[in-house]
Amino acid sequence: MPRTAAPLLTSPIPRVADSDRRRTSASVVLRSVLEHGPVARSTIARLTGLSPASVTDYCARFAELGLIRESAALRRSRGVGRPHLPVDLDDSRFVVGSVHVAVPHTTVALLDLRGRVVARREMKHERTEPAVALARAADGLAALLAGAPGRRSLGVGFAAGGWVDRDSGTVVEHPLLGWREVPVREVLGAHTGLPVHVDGHARALVNAERLFGGARGSRSVLHLFAGNVVDAAFATHDEVHHGPRSQAGAIAHLPVPGGTENCDCGRVGCLQAELSERTLCRRAREAGIVDGVNPMHVVGAAAAGDPVAVRLLLERSRRVGRAVRLLLDVLNPERVVVTEIGIMHREDCLTALRQEVEAGRAATVSPISFPESVLAVAGGAVALDVLYRDPLGASPEVI
Repeated sequence: MPRTAAPLLTSPIPRVADSDRRRTSASVVLRSVLEHGPVARSTIARLTGLSPASVTDYCARFAELGLIRESAALRRSRGVGRPHLPVDLDDSRFVVGSVHVAVPHTTVALLDLRGRVVARREMKHERTEPAVALARAADGLAALLAGAPGRRSLGVGFAAGGWVDRDSGTVVEHPLLGWREVPVREVLGAHTGLPVHVDGHARALVNAERLFGGARGSRSVLHLFAGNVVDAAFATHDEVHHGPRSQAGAIAHLPVPGGTENCDCGRVGCLQAELSERTLCRRAREAGIVDGVNPMHVVGAAAAGDPVAVRLLLERSRRVGRAVRLLLDVLNPERVVVTEIGIMHREDCLTALRQEVEAGRAATVSPISFPESVLAVAGGAVALDVLYRDPLGASPEVI
């Protein structure tokens, strides 16, 4: 990936209030194009409450940067006058790089401005040392970009489970990988020459849901991620709660009544130990269903009619449902999104999960909107969230 120097700032530094106002206005205009495009500028003004002149100015700047383009189809207004020429996202030029580091493998991908996966590659860990894994990820991204001529990367988003500090760009602790205080932003930035944005995968997927998924427009969203790592994220009014040093959402060691699994922390019955995909696969091996560690093989056995595989998936979904009910009681979100392999692939697992939730709130619970590309979307969403929050600050001319 080529390194491109940022231009020098030559204009006076604006007041903080003015800068914040412009950033917010730019964000709501680009979000309106994302959500409603092709859309007339006059409609954007009505939706956002901004003046038509301000909307026109922002749209002109976005068009110059290559983020939006005028649609070919004219739209006639309801009244008298010239027809409107609507604007829409230009999803043909730019991508963001995505890196998601999971326990068994790293996923690298390219996503367009609509959060769609353009290219993807999954790389099994040869070694899990941070320097090795991140260098391989950078090489993988470079290969994907080389295979996408005409596309330019706006930056890289990185996501992982465990304790990930967004502000410092650091994986503070990932016990399953053995990572501690890994300066991901610094390392990946040095390899790629691009801006790198870092966050935990549960929070990243909340942002993906509110930008591109079924949770768009929800006033509050809870996301529970149940993979090898189990964690959660909570967003209200378009803001994901991070807490001091991004420790919010650490639910791995919540006690599960009646739990029997030994946890690495030394206790028995912690939520992650009970729900981990490693636990699911171990139980499936003990039952003779699979001989490996890929949870999709359990899903495949269930699809082929193996009753024990079906039972294991249903039991896991019910346990996840109990965790959802607990978090619902504490946080009271408008919408709950769950990333869990059973409910993403089987309707009976979703039904079993919802049965563990209070009847009046079961319909608020749904699977992640990206079942075939969860990990790829997670990494990319970190970078896309930055773009849509500050489209001029994260614009192509800066990088």
